Amino acid sequence: MTQLTVGQAVVRFLAQQWSERDGLERRFFGGICGIFGHGNVAGLGQALATSTEDLPYHLSRNEQAMVHTAAAYARASNRLATLACTTSIGPGATNMITGAAGATINRLPVLLLPGDIFSTRVAGPVLQELEDQRSYDISVNDCFKPVSRYWDRINRPEQLPSALLAAMRVLTDPAETGAVTLALPQDVQAEAYDWPDELFARRVWHIPRPAPERAAVYRAARLVKSASRPLIVAGGGTIYSEATEQLRIFAETYGIPVAETQAGKGALPYGHPLAMGAIGATGTTAANALAREADLIIGIGTRYSDFTTASRTIFAPDARFLNLNITAFDAAKLSGTQLVADAREGLADLVEAFAGWSGPPHAYRERAAELTREWDAAVDHAYALEGSPLPQSAVIGAVNAAAGDDGVVVCAAGSMPGDLHKLWRPSGPGSYHVEYGYSCMGYEIAGGLGVRMAAPEREVFVMVGDGSYLMMAQELVTAVSEGIKLIVVLVDNSGFASIGRLSESVGAERLGTSYRHRDGGPLSVDLAANAASLGASVLRPESVADLRKALDAARSATETTVIYVRTDPMADDVPSSEAWWDVPVAAVGTTDATRAARETYEVNKLAQRPHLTPPG
Repeated sequence: MTQLTVGQAVVRFLAQQWSERDGLERRFFGGICGIFGHGNVAGLGQALATSTEDLPYHLSRNEQAMVHTAAAYARASNRLATLACTTSIGPGATNMITGAAGATINRLPVLLLPGDIFSTRVAGPVLQELEDQRSYDISVNDCFKPVSRYWDRINRPEQLPSALLAAMRVLTDPAETGAVTLALPQDVQAEAYDWPDELFARRVWHIPRPAPERAAVYRAARLVKSASRPLIVAGGGTIYSEATEQLRIFAETYGIPVAETQAGKGALPYGHPLAMGAIGATGTTAANALAREADLIIGIGTRYSDFTTASRTIFAPDARFLNLNITAFDAAKLSGTQLVADAREGLADLVEAFAGWSGPPHAYRERAAELTREWDAAVDHAYALEGSPLPQSAVIGAVNAAAGDDGVVVCAAGSMPGDLHKLWRPSGPGSYHVEYGYSCMGYEIAGGLGVRMAAPEREVFVMVGDGSYLMMAQELVTAVSEGIKLIVVLVDNSGFASIGRLSESVGAERLGTSYRHRDGGPLSVDLAANAASLGASVLRPESVADLRKALDAARSATETTVIYVRTDPMADDVPSSEAWWDVPVAAVGTTDATRAARETYEVNKLAQRPHLTPPG
């Protein structure tokens, strides 16, 4: 037996957790991010300060940001590792809720350790306690329940071992993973207990690769062999399961084109003859044209978000679906034939089951190639645009060229994720990191930290708009203090360009989407100077040629560099996806713009399909 406080026991336990897949073991927790207050400083704070365990502590500047950093670390590690996050009680804890929602929506493991009110209640109501007349057992940490895959409150030391093991079970289960919250009352964190030594033994969690049911494989084979125009939609699960090589073999063996979701982008590298690029509302015209014609959609590791399906308008009314997913919940979507399995295992079995099938007709493959050539020409044109302010498409093109084979682009919200999904030419898996499940403003710089921490050998290019930058720029300080190099491309379009265009399209006249004085004049705000004040080196290119030089200089530098560029919020420099996204328009309007928008909306609604295919 070993006597430790609850805080000390948590730290020692976390340091001994490992994950294993395919025979490779790695530490599951790469460190712990935190901000200390009265709710965790005497417990986890004291434990970390005196610990000799291999669990590095990283001081963050914003509690939401630290969860984004942990989620990005987990994604860059293909969900085989993550970071833990600790905060005090009250606003420190609730600041993490947004990050928790993003992690759970994106199926990424993060461990949250918020402080909580006194378990003994002897000092209540304590500072920052939410008093609820229904029960003294409710605190603000109960708000984490809807956005956590597992939630527990440790009211007694005896409860800790089972809670820690349950947390690890969820964090390491690829079908169940997401945010896990263990609320730690501040008095319990400091309480001593005699712990069994087995709790602190090195523990390896084996990440499963469940194989598909044989009968399901046979059903899938019959379905695919009857198709003449199949299309693969590769989602994030393809990359997390490290199934991209198996995807390539499968696609090449049978000549099936591959489209990609936001999380699945890079599953096939740009230039592969079967890579159609992005699909859906932010997709390429090539992928979307095939989606409208396909008689079979083979979804691999995708949850079929509304952007992927263009709000269920992009697929033919009679299209059938075969869904390979490790999560049964996702495999059952769109009335699809279900293949519940790890993506790599499932693809390997499908290659074997399809033996003798010649794939779709040669004319179908030729059409796919021609569509790709047409889209490539449109992207080349967008990348070559010039102007002052700079076209956003040209900025993306310059960053894409600078990223090369070892770069990773990180983005999350605004107009850039959609433009990146269409335009970015990925070098392969891991080169494209856009958080679009929650599309959380403020993710970008914090997420870039997590990517670089998980993959220090790669250059990380954070692309962030001015609106998102202003919400969470302070993690630049974390990058500087930790010596973690980022290349941040700060794109200033004086407001919210994406929502501005959307606002205009629904008759809302761009209300509240521009950064202006009340009288309409431009704001005298210098975001580049702000970045410099936070410790970053700053460059201000004014042309595409200057931007390329700035990117080269940033790559050569050893410190975090912010490249500040201005773009035109009214420019329409990115080719259309020729797809739709369902954003309701007011049914009654007083302006011609609103009435016209409603008419267009009703026409597009007619194309929505429930995709209910016959059973069997």
